[in-house]
Amino acid sequence: MASVWSQAESNGRTYYYNTVTKATQWTKPEELMTPSERALANQPWKQHSSPEGRPYWYHAETKQTTWEMPEVYKNALAQSSQPQMPQMPAPQFVAGGTSFFPSQPQQRDRDDYEERVGQDRQIGYGQMDVNGARGVTFDTQVDPNYATFEEGEAAFISLLRRQKVQPDWTWEQTMRATIKDPQYRALKDPKDRKAAFEKYAVEVRLQEKDRAKERLAKLRTDFGTMLRRHPEIKHYTRWKTARPIIEGETIFRSTNDDTERKQLFEEYIIELKKAHIEQEAVARKSAMDELVQILKGLDLEPYTRWAEADSMIRSDHKFQEDSKFQTLSKSDILTAFENHIKSLERTFNDERQREKNSKARRERQNRDRFLDLLSELRAAGKIKAGTKWMSIYPDIKDDVRYTNMLGQRGSGSTPLDLFWDVVEEEERTIRIVRNDVYDVLEDKRYEVTPKTTFQEFLTLMSTDRRTASIPEDTLSLIFARLQEKVVRKSEHDQHANERHQRRNIDALRSKIKHLSNPPITANSTWETIRPQIAHMEEFKTLESDDFRRQAFEKVIRRLREKEDDHADRERSSHGGKRDR
Repeated sequence: MASVWSQAESNGRTYYYNTVTKATQWTKPEELMTPSERALANQPWKQHSSPEGRPYWYHAETKQTTWEMPEVYKNALAQSSQPQMPQMPAPQFVAGGTSFFPSQPQQRDRDDYEERVGQDRQIGYGQMDVNGARGVTFDTQVDPNYATFEEGEAAFISLLRRQKVQPDWTWEQTMRATIKDPQYRALKDPKDRKAAFEKYAVEVRLQEKDRAKERLAKLRTDFGTMLRRHPEIKHYTRWKTARPIIEGETIFRSTNDDTERKQLFEEYIIELKKAHIEQEAVARKSAMDELVQILKGLDLEPYTRWAEADSMIRSDHKFQEDSKFQTLSKSDILTAFENHIKSLERTFNDERQREKNSKARRERQNRDRFLDLLSELRAAGKIKAGTKWMSIYPDIKDDVRYTNMLGQRGSGSTPLDLFWDVVEEEERTIRIVRNDVYDVLEDKRYEVTPKTTFQEFLTLMSTDRRTASIPEDTLSLIFARLQEKVVRKSEHDQHANERHQRRNIDALRSKIKHLSNPPITANSTWETIRPQIAHMEEFKTLESDDFRRQAFEKVIRRLREKEDDHADRERSSHGGKRDR
């Protein structure tokens, strides 16, 4: 059975083509391998050559290499080189000297049968058989013998070319045309002959295809040149319109295939359309660039609306006079306007951000300079713990480092904030030594009172090693705060005592007000009321008789106010009756 694989070449490299599946591959299919190649392909050792041309062997599985031919490779090579004698059926002779062979021995064709009879014999007549009868005679003939399979294949393909074998012939047609030529047996195996024929057919088809491509390429070039000589043919021209224009041209008559002419015309029209689209794109881009320049000259603002801008653009004389702007749609103009507005917005935002950064940098520098001013005042002893803003204000109000800080509305600190930060630092320093002062006062059981003098306090602090080294200014500040705290506490105690006395007076007043035996009146005196309330707890709670009298006088004053109010209402009532 003939192989479906055929051999061909591409750029000098051999490849293999499957005539059934149309697949191609570089590796030789097993069906086309010689027995030697097949035996060597089925074992892991492969022969290669070094750059110097020296052969070596490589094991595909173990990755091992060797300069000596492996025994396995030798055995496979020896087995593949053993000749295999074909099994030939014995010829049968019939009476009268006529030989008879089966019509299809072993399902092989006539050519295969001749190979089984022998490679260097031909059937003839005129010789006697062993019985003295005339029968089949065999004439000896030397077949061509080539050193390699490739040379034999080349000779067979050369025969096919000489006989002008066509690629669409069947193998039977090819055999009938070439079987009598001695080069027919350049390949011994009929399978190899058929494979060589298929390879030849593939090559011829490829050559014909290449020649057809070259012819069509030249015709396409000439056809395009012819069409370009007719400027009346535009990108929108149709074949039925263009055909009468060009049918008199020599190039038009160089091919009789009208379908081919139409195809070449359509290709030319596609080129014209592409060139037209490119020209329109170039013109549109030029118009868009010019429109951008017009927009820049209109002095638009980032907040300009499209309706206003559209009116300004269309009233521009350059836009009205230049025809290339007619290629722009309203959408194109709107897109250019939006891009221009976005550019203006970016510029505006960038400028505003730069101003903001510059302002922040300037305000930060002003704060740094004002901090330097506060540091100078601190070093001069004008800013200490407890220093008030008004005490340093006269020293800084005319200083440029302070005036530059005024009016800053950024996120940074104000001059007052920075001042209190410095004072707070001084306060932290005072707190460390203040605790030592408190410890000394507690250890010596000394209590600072509003009447304590600073000299007494200073003398006390100098007697303890923990506070003896504290500067006098610091001790003075601590003493002032201690004395201020004592005064505030004394005032607080006094206020608390006064509130307590007032509550006691109110309690006694309530008791006096609710006396029932006898009840108190506006004419009652302290001397008459005192014995009635002397046993009450509210009376005893008040330490001074003056406070008790105050409670009594409040009750009497309220009673008299009520009597006066009642008398006024009576007088008002009598006066109203007289008027009636």
